[in-house]
Amino acid sequence: MKMINSMTGFGRGEHVKDQRKMIVEMKSVNHRYCDVNVRLPRKLNFLENDIKTYTKKRLSRGKIDVYLTYEDNSTKQESIRFNEALTEEYLTYFQHISDRFNLENDIKVSHITRYPDVFVVEEQQDDETLLWGILKEALDLAILKMIETRQVEGELLKKDILIKMKAMMEALNHIEKESPSVVKDYQVKLEARIQELLSNAAVDEARLAVEVALFADRCCIDEEIVRLRSHIEHMEKTLESDQPIGRKLDFLSQEMNREANTILSKANSLLISGHALELKTDIEKIREQIQNIE
Repeated sequence: MKMINSMTGFGRGEHVKDQRKMIVEMKSVNHRYCDVNVRLPRKLNFLENDIKTYTKKRLSRGKIDVYLTYEDNSTKQESIRFNEALTEEYLTYFQHISDRFNLENDIKVSHITRYPDVFVVEEQQDDETLLWGILKEALDLAILKMIETRQVEGELLKKDILIKMKAMMEALNHIEKESPSVVKDYQVKLEARIQELLSNAAVDEARLAVEVALFADRCCIDEEIVRLRSHIEHMEKTLESDQPIGRKLDFLSQEMNREANTILSKANSLLISGHALELKTDIEKIREQIQNIE
């Protein structure tokens, strides 16, 4: 089933392995590009670029915030390191003191181990490959959930846009039907005005025909109607795509708005002007909706 995606969504994923738990929460809003921001514990900073790269492969647009929670309940987390070089330095100074001041060097192993940094307790480094594997599972779940919520929102946007485009087609049909009468009405009014000015004298039919022809050329909106109808039909087809279509829809809405503006500027009929304003209103609403489509 072909579906369009909104850029508004939320997702959550959790994965546990070897007593380590990763929880990923994601939220997204509309954005011109794909902008991924990651918040994670400092000890996992090395995973930030991997998270961004992987997320951008799955989601093409939107401002996406990723929050990572990490719980480590594994037992082996610390180790002891013997600082042999420092111990040798301690012993060298002890011997120097003994020789310099003629004192007995009575240092024992139990003594030396009490001095600072002879033994250092270190936090054991985690296996980066293992951590990325756990995180990737949680990230996958969060992204899938986000895609689901974005699809639901996208289908609502699609339905609303289709309703507005149907209304646009109806307004366009009214404009097309009314358009031929504009020239006829102008010709009748012009002829009546000329006769009034000439006190019912004979009207120069040739001159009248030229004036009517010039007026018809200025107010002709046939091309605009054809192009606008074509843009609407193109947008309807585009909405059936399963690829990211936000930028394409935005371009089409701009072209639709340009044609509607031209129709409005050429309109010499209150009825046509009213329908043209309806077109512009629906186009503007569609453009607002499109800003949130991936």
